[in-house]
Amino acid sequence: MKKTLSFTVSIAAPRQLVWETMLGPDSYKAWTSAFAEGGSYFVGSWDEGSKIQFLAPGGDGMTAVIAKNKPYEFLSIRMLGEISKGVEDTTSEKVKAWAPAYENYTFAEVAAGTTVTVSLDTLTEYEQYMLDDYPKALGLLKELCEQATKAARA
Repeated sequence: MKKTLSFTVSIAAPRQLVWETMLGPDSYKAWTSAFAEGGSYFVGSWDEGSKIQFLAPGGDGMTAVIAKNKPYEFLSIRMLGEISKGVEDTTSEKVKAWAPAYENYTFAEVAAGTTVTVSLDTLTEYEQYMLDDYPKALGLLKELCEQATKAARA
């Protein structure tokens, strides 16, 4: 059964910096290390309508399409399937049980910087994993952004 979870983090950094840090190849790998030791990486483009793959260091992961990209404001990722041992699966019964699933990111400018709200669909069996690890990942994103902001002011 699918469930939608939400997470919010306040980051003392400009919205554009937070967006670019979240989506930049090196910084993406850093903040997603909460999910996979060594950090996840992506192959593809963040452009609206583009295919993108999210992969763990071993190459397994998820395949998706960027459903909406409103720079510095909103990003919606439509998860379509899994990748295992280099093989993309978007049609098995296992995948059809949850796909499509969405991850939506909203970036709001606030007086103290930026608030990022994440809304994501997950299966009940992965709920605890997401509840444990997503806040850690957003904490890493916050740390990266705030360090960059301090460095820029120094």
